[in-house]
Amino acid sequence: MKATAYAKINLALHVRGRRADGYHDIETIFAFVDAGDVLSVTTGQAEDRLQVVGEFAAALGGSSVGDNILMQALNAFPRPGADGPDGWHVTLEKNLPVAAGLGGGSADAGALIRLICDSHGWPEDWQERAARLGADVPACVVSRTARGTGTGTELDVIDSELTGMAVLLVNPRKPLATGPVFKAWNGLDQGPLAQGTLREIVPKARNDLEDGARALVPAIGQVVGALKATYPWLARMSGSGASCFALYETAEARDAGAAEIAMRHPDWWQMSGTLL
Repeated sequence: MKATAYAKINLALHVRGRRADGYHDIETIFAFVDAGDVLSVTTGQAEDRLQVVGEFAAALGGSSVGDNILMQALNAFPRPGADGPDGWHVTLEKNLPVAAGLGGGSADAGALIRLICDSHGWPEDWQERAARLGADVPACVVSRTARGTGTGTELDVIDSELTGMAVLLVNPRKPLATGPVFKAWNGLDQGPLAQGTLREIVPKARNDLEDGARALVPAIGQVVGALKATYPWLARMSGSGASCFALYETAEARDAGAAEIAMRHPDWWQMSGTLL
């Protein structure tokens, strides 16, 4: 079996308040790109096993990673009714940078959960099981444009008019952990997401984590500036950074922007795709 762990971007991310449990209440618009990490699975093995390959494998410790979120997902979801051994050997092709604001491990877990549940049935509490692995995991299981509230686990899927827009993802190759970025948030509730279509909502929206992330990784400002210089419909930091994205009306405009950034910043990572 194979599945793509679609890169997650936050078209908007409004932080509304800190919670007593240490998490934050947010309002966000999740969207997904038709590219990302790739999972390959062989079933009927003696035991579960994970191997990580690809450009960013070293950032996860290479092969046979025992405590990876994928191994947690294998343990969190039932695989009943198999005759004989039902160990899963999972090979993860790690194409997305780690600690990058693109879903990363959550996207990987989401793709594996889809494979498990499509093979063995969807438990009624699949969302709760997924949320225990990470706040973004339920959205990554669905991998459709959705408004997320609460900690991001309460989802309202949106019939998006942005589907098919060309996307360029860029990362300055600077990992950035989520915790310090939320800690750097200024604590000011600047208001909810607006109502309307996504074309109306998203340009007026914010990523409330961007200022704090820029203070930790100043290169984020350079990336956003470089993307805006390619005349996209929108350019913004995704999630807690350091990855940023640009949306274009045409693939030709995206490809021209990608070529310009590759020429001026050959050391930056980038990936092109379209919105699902």
